[in-house]
Amino acid sequence: MRIAVLATLALGAAATLAAAQSTAHWDYVGKNGPLRWGKLDPAYEACSQGREQSPIDIRGARLNKGLEPIEFHYIAGPITEENNGHTVVMHVDPGSYIVYGGVRYDLVQFHFHHPAEEPVKGKLSDMVVHLLHKSADGKIVVVAVRLAEDIAKPNAVLAALWPQLPAKVGGVEKVTEFVNPAGLLPADRGYWTYMGSLTTPPCTEGVRWFVFEEELSLSRDQLRTFAALYRMNSRMVQELHGRKIEANE
Repeated sequence: MRIAVLATLALGAAATLAAAQSTAHWDYVGKNGPLRWGKLDPAYEACSQGREQSPIDIRGARLNKGLEPIEFHYIAGPITEENNGHTVVMHVDPGSYIVYGGVRYDLVQFHFHHPAEEPVKGKLSDMVVHLLHKSADGKIVVVAVRLAEDIAKPNAVLAALWPQLPAKVGGVEKVTEFVNPAGLLPADRGYWTYMGSLTTPPCTEGVRWFVFEEELSLSRDQLRTFAALYRMNSRMVQELHGRKIEANE
């Protein structure tokens, strides 16, 4: 029952539920890969016709001193892990949220892509975690934190989550140990921001993206553990179409 409630909250905001809105199967490779997403179902039209698609290459960002810091109000709690066939989604209990521009956005879930989807001046990190948030009126904010392999520096949050990763598609596991998503945030909260979309079908636009400038580390074993489940689950870079990329101080 709890999983169903969390899934309803994430509807339209999360990769885990995009496929449930249509019978059209999509994938990261082959005949149902990203180049064909927009043709698989009318609901996916934005994937090929949209003008504000994600991810993008982060380069040429303009400094905007008027950009506010993101206020994080994350709390520790149990995590429900779901292998949805495209990634492993970490469903969180209600209570964690951010505030930006005076608006509260509740954390719904977070998930991972290998390799990272957001290159910086053409360079990709090893992985990325996308933390998806939704406001009371349905606006979506995604915070992206890039992860880079460091043999000697495992990530503490991943160390708590990885032992329960469900290997089979449709598998669900409960992490009863309380985990705080704040452990996935870098110490330096400098970010790049732009308007984009979900990076999976239906590729919904109007999503505010925050990509942290600082990377976090994960160990080689942690990287290999996820890569064993998803060798590649990243969308290619999309055209900018004149959009602005801004950076805070």
